[in-house]
Amino acid sequence: MTEADEGWFAGVDPDDVDAGAAAVREGSADAPADWPRRAVDAGFAEDDADYYAKLREASIRATREAVTERERADDRQLVHAVRAMDDCESEANELAERVAEWAGTLYPDADTGVAYARELAERDPESPVERRVVSLAERVADLADERDALREFVERQAPAVAPNLAALAGPVLAARLIALAGDLESLAKMPGGTVQVLGAEDALFAHLRGHASSPKHGVIYTHESVRGAPPDRRGAVARTLSGKLAIAARVDHYSGERKPELDEQLGERLDGILDRRGDG
Repeated sequence: MTEADEGWFAGVDPDDVDAGAAAVREGSADAPADWPRRAVDAGFAEDDADYYAKLREASIRATREAVTERERADDRQLVHAVRAMDDCESEANELAERVAEWAGTLYPDADTGVAYARELAERDPESPVERRVVSLAERVADLADERDALREFVERQAPAVAPNLAALAGPVLAARLIALAGDLESLAKMPGGTVQVLGAEDALFAHLRGHASSPKHGVIYTHESVRGAPPDRRGAVARTLSGKLAIAARVDHYSGERKPELDEQLGERLDGILDRRGDG
């Protein structure tokens, strides 16, 4: 009996689950066959039940390995980093409000925000209560520092993961779009109209329920070309930008080749929109 006749378990030690998992992930068959019988004939399994037990164990191991491998992919690491960055910023701002409120009961010169928390973190406490407020301010400073470090990582990593998307959107916005989509592959499969409203899901659902107008943009509003556009041009700018970002994501996912012409095309289109008159 040839290896092709034996099936996916050809050459696999019946007790080697790792080899079985590799065979499940890499193997293929040209046509269906009575694999349990062949496994028994080949000495891989004692009977049908034993064959299915070995197949199940190998399949579970193969799936676990595939999930782990996917989670370690560069775009997934970028997603985790930008989400962690946003979490740190949110927590730092929220905790800074608590610090300001507490400090206001102790210091006449109390201020607000992360910057003030950083200043307070350098103060020498003179009482147990002040020690707690200063310690809390130190936590705010630590969170803000971690946010900054994560932002630097995102700004370095995004151009390596998605060079065209990062060039057109900027590294942080590119990472946020990938995170909102789930991964680069999912973003690459989205049409421009979907990319345009990523991050505006609540407004979109409200529109679909008839409670609000259709959103013109989601997180891409943070892009300077959208944010800085005149209100009557903003919708057209958002549509044009999202269309080019969708193309950039596809290029990044399917080839990874940097295409500077995308930057030029986007610039020309945006210039044309901003030079036009009329409603956007």
